[in-house]
Amino acid sequence: MDDREHDIIDEIGGLVSEERSLRDRSTREMGLSEEEKARLRTVEVRLDQCWDLMRQRRALREYGEDPSEARVRPADEVEDYRS
Repeated sequence: MDDREHDIIDEIGGLVSEERSLRDRSTREMGLSEEEKARLRTVEVRLDQCWDLMRQRRALREYGEDPSEARVRPADEVEDYRS
């Protein structure tokens, strides 16, 4: 794992913490404000983009290509993936 991947993992960790906090507040306080709902959606999308970027980097490395060629894909593209 290179420095860029460590940065991505750090970002994922921060986003996961924020997502948990928002979801906890949502259930504990019976809902979120419109701003918090929008932020939660932003966090969810960014997490999907980060995970996608990590998968791209790993695939490129596995096939002997340069992982720095991986790019963040648009939200509408990563949001249409299915597990």
